[in-house]
Amino acid sequence: MPDTIRLLSTLALKGAVANLAGLYEASSDVRIDADFAPTLALLDRIRRGEGADILILTQEGLAELVREGRVAAESCVDLARSYVGIAVKAGAIHPDITSEAALRATLLAARSVAYSRIGASGIFFAQLIERLGIAAEINARATIIPSGFTAERLITDEADLAVQQISELKQVAGIEVVGAIPRELQTPAVFSAGRMIGSEKAGQADRLLRYLASAKVAPMLRESGLEP
Repeated sequence: MPDTIRLLSTLALKGAVANLAGLYEASSDVRIDADFAPTLALLDRIRRGEGADILILTQEGLAELVREGRVAAESCVDLARSYVGIAVKAGAIHPDITSEAALRATLLAARSVAYSRIGASGIFFAQLIERLGIAAEINARATIIPSGFTAERLITDEADLAVQQISELKQVAGIEVVGAIPRELQTPAVFSAGRMIGSEKAGQADRLLRYLASAKVAPMLRESGLEP
């Protein structure tokens, strides 16, 4: 029976962790028990007392837990950079999002745009449409979900466009990623990992952290839509 490492991760790393978990267990005899949720939801769970061995959160979220004495600062490693993108249902026309003006027109033309309420991408998008001066029009017909994968709302025809981290969009079958929102309009999210101070498996957790930050994992990060 392999030892188990409990890992709590932001949704953006779900695809990559799913791909590497089996490989890591085969080479180390350590099983990864992973649970995924938006960073803000995970922060709330941890502050309510939930434990884990390793956390993967936004860089800012992990830094908060370091300051609170919940995560060992010396264990923290940056894993990947992620950009927010837009997806459509498979087979739909790919709209123009290559410039600020084109993105603005595309968003306004959509029947509904799906985005998340508490995810990093949803917070970014809410701020973006405010900056673009179209928040009232978009939100009047937006499909705002509390958490989870926004692209699922494309499959159910609740929305024409889904906005989320590209790595999260790619978790949903039956959709197509149009591309990233113009990079001049966004700052990439950086996702980092660290060991919880209360972990009883510090040695195994630190070995897994080194693996997550290694060159072996980089191809899996790229395949899932992240930049190592």
